[in-house]
Amino acid sequence: MTIRRTRSAALTVLAASAVLALAACSSSSPAGGDKPAEASGTVTITDNHGEVKVPVNPKKVVALDNHVFETLSEWDVPLVAAPKGIMGSAFPKYTDDKNVTDIGSHREPNLEAIVAAQPELIIGGYRFGESYDEIKKQNPQATVIEINPRDGKDTFSELKRESEILGKIFNKEADAKKLNDKLDTAMADAKGAYNGKDTVMAVNTSAGKIGYIAPGVGRGLGPIFEPLGLKPALEIEGASNNHQGDDISVEAIAKSNPEWIIALDRDAAFTPEDREAGSKPAEELIKNSEALKNVPAVKNGHVIVLDPNFYLTEDIQTYTALFEQIKGAFAAA
Repeated sequence: MTIRRTRSAALTVLAASAVLALAACSSSSPAGGDKPAEASGTVTITDNHGEVKVPVNPKKVVALDNHVFETLSEWDVPLVAAPKGIMGSAFPKYTDDKNVTDIGSHREPNLEAIVAAQPELIIGGYRFGESYDEIKKQNPQATVIEINPRDGKDTFSELKRESEILGKIFNKEADAKKLNDKLDTAMADAKGAYNGKDTVMAVNTSAGKIGYIAPGVGRGLGPIFEPLGLKPALEIEGASNNHQGDDISVEAIAKSNPEWIIALDRDAAFTPEDREAGSKPAEELIKNSEALKNVPAVKNGHVIVLDPNFYLTEDIQTYTALFEQIKGAFAAA
């Protein structure tokens, strides 16, 4: 049976198809597969204090949490103010931009500069956690959120949660998923490269001293032990997350005879004039230590030194790179 259409009917079909195509374009995901903004212009997220409505793609953003700087930079999110005093040279997109107001550091923050920027969204927390109430009070026109990793929670689940929240706010959900998937892959690969028996010591170096970082709770490196199944060379009861590491003697570290040492060089993130007196590069400090010279990790060259900016970032990108670095070192051993 042959179906015949009149010219007018065909035009009607074409017109309808065009309308449908336009509608599909307006409702489809932007490039990269990210979901469109809610019609209301806000999205409800759960931050560290509870549910809060946040503007989608806010034009004026202040970011204070160092965990978010790299993600916002990758997504080309402009900032009106940021704490350049604690960003080092890791985030030139913001620190070199004169249009981004410097609010200093968390120790002496210029909170009035935030007020003057008249932001729609303030991403606070972490080092600026103590200023949360004051920032909210001073900026009633803005939505203030804290989404940094919470104490007592799994660090890597928290970092992925942070990505997901940022993805919802900035229409970058597909990109957020890529960040999270990359972290999961790097973590799994590092675990797969570990032989399951070599003992591992995590240390922090600062002001020419080597400090012990406790598995699980220690600052920066403590959280990597459990997901990688690393066998600690030394476990101390009552260890802390002190940013300089616990005050355990180098001799005690040496006595534990670690087969691997992973070192966070805290001073490396700062310019030479801002470093503490006696500061030396972590690799030099460890390899030249008289107490550590006969430790297997040093003798076999099994010393992994973190990216110089690790202490300033501690974000999902930095941990992903760390796991990739650990995988490479383990695989090459």
